[in-house]
Amino acid sequence: MAVLADHYGRRFPYLRLSVTDACNFSCSYCLPNGYRAIPGLPPTLGAGEIERLLRAFAGVGMRKVRLTGGEPSLRKDLTTIIGLAAATPGVEKVALTTNGCLLRKRRAEWQAAGLTAINVSVDALDRERFARITGHDRLDDILRGLDEALVAGMPAVKVNAVLLRGLNDDQWPAWLDYLRDRSLSVRFIELMRTGTNLDYFQKHHYRADSLERLLQEAGWAAVPRATDAGPAREYTHPDYAGRIGIIAPYSRDFCAGCNRLRVTAAAIAVRWAG
Repeated sequence: MAVLADHYGRRFPYLRLSVTDACNFSCSYCLPNGYRAIPGLPPTLGAGEIERLLRAFAGVGMRKVRLTGGEPSLRKDLTTIIGLAAATPGVEKVALTTNGCLLRKRRAEWQAAGLTAINVSVDALDRERFARITGHDRLDDILRGLDEALVAGMPAVKVNAVLLRGLNDDQWPAWLDYLRDRSLSVRFIELMRTGTNLDYFQKHHYRADSLERLLQEAGWAAVPRATDAGPAREYTHPDYAGRIGIIAPYSRDFCAGCNRLRVTAAAIAVRWAG
């Protein structure tokens, strides 16, 4: 079987597929002014075209697919897409990254369709702070949805939190309390500089290696990275049921964990897939 690899010998068993660019949150580090459609972009792929694309990638070794956006749950056919991904020969894991806005309403049907992993963005455990960062007062509902996913036996539940100096860098004690009895992973993501966020980056950038030093000093131990786990470095502690992951794009070994492809579900993608 053909295997997709680059010139450095890295194989790519993990595909991130963006199924929409739309989002209903207005996170300060991402879409501070809310989502605005860009005129002239090709339409997103339909479910049948996505099925064809997934078969093509599975044919060259893709074993895990993550559905992302924008906010993927804004697609009314997301459950259908999850089912198509789960039924694709060769695909072993189907994951979803979401802001959690429809987690409580849709999680059961997503799981029944074949979803095996879910990542939910939660940038603070304080309700006012969460609303300030995301533009929406939805924290309590999202946290209940996460607990329901754990009770329902979702195989892998993770939380994503962007590290933001002056906005959530004092949430460390709250996160430790949250992880003590919950068997999930919280991944702290270092803010990246882009071409449009220089002022925000300079004001709120918090280095991930500073957090890693705190973890190590507190007795957290690094665990080996799985082949399809992406770039996160995970840590465990005997006193906690949960894990902590660090995604540090400015670390020296960040690219060593890049074993995934990211594809946007635009019309051109299905033509490339043949």
